[in-house]
Amino acid sequence: MELLGYLLAALVGISLGLIGGGGSILTVPILVYVMRVNPVLATSYSLFIVGSTSMVGAVTNYRKGFVSIKTALLFGLASITTVFITRKLIMPEIPAVLINIPPSHIITQSMAIMVLFAILMLMASIVMIREKKVPANTKEDAIPNDTGITKLLLYGVLIGLATGFLGAGGGFLLIPALVLVLKMPMKKAVGTSLLIIALNSLIGFTGDIGHFKIDWNFLTIITLIAVAGIFIGGFLAKKIEGDKLKKAFGWFVLIMGIYILVKEIFFP
Repeated sequence: MELLGYLLAALVGISLGLIGGGGSILTVPILVYVMRVNPVLATSYSLFIVGSTSMVGAVTNYRKGFVSIKTALLFGLASITTVFITRKLIMPEIPAVLINIPPSHIITQSMAIMVLFAILMLMASIVMIREKKVPANTKEDAIPNDTGITKLLLYGVLIGLATGFLGAGGGFLLIPALVLVLKMPMKKAVGTSLLIIALNSLIGFTGDIGHFKIDWNFLTIITLIAVAGIFIGGFLAKKIEGDKLKKAFGWFVLIMGIYILVKEIFFP
């Protein structure tokens, strides 16, 4: 199972390299169900793995001119603050047992995290499966108006909460926002999304320092494998049509989300 977990870790990076998202959607289930990591700790590990991998992808895309630093910082104003507060102040205060109804009805923090994560996966799969036409009037570096800035800040808070509570980078939410709100070209949206995910995840991880005992050897190995995967994904992105791949990945995420829901609710 451990070998399978390492192989699947490469898939995290590959998905980020191919479609600019989806990595965190895979990371937590891999850590929990394959590597047997506690779900709460898995969200912390996911932040580091996805954050480090996304940063490598962001640097690569920046060199190609596919990253808008201005947009990433604007998003970060809301999302980074939200995720840090969530990890540093809110998560440590959540009790291990949320609901205890005798004799045997117990809802734990770990169970709630996985159920919410499964719901997030279902939402992500719908976004990826649905075909959305990219607006024709895309701009190379769009400047949002007041309405656009408000929408970006709201998206930032939403993604910050998803990242903070579940260890998910939110790429599936980011890319549609960048394309539809800012009219950003898809390639630039993917690159900018990676930078935002990296900033959110890595700063969120710093909020966990002191709250968890971290196995740095294990975390480093998984991260290096995922980083290697993002280079593979970047190479494959030149060979495979992105829309078809995104839809196929969406169906995979849908099936995984349903599996997690069934397992956590009916076979805890």
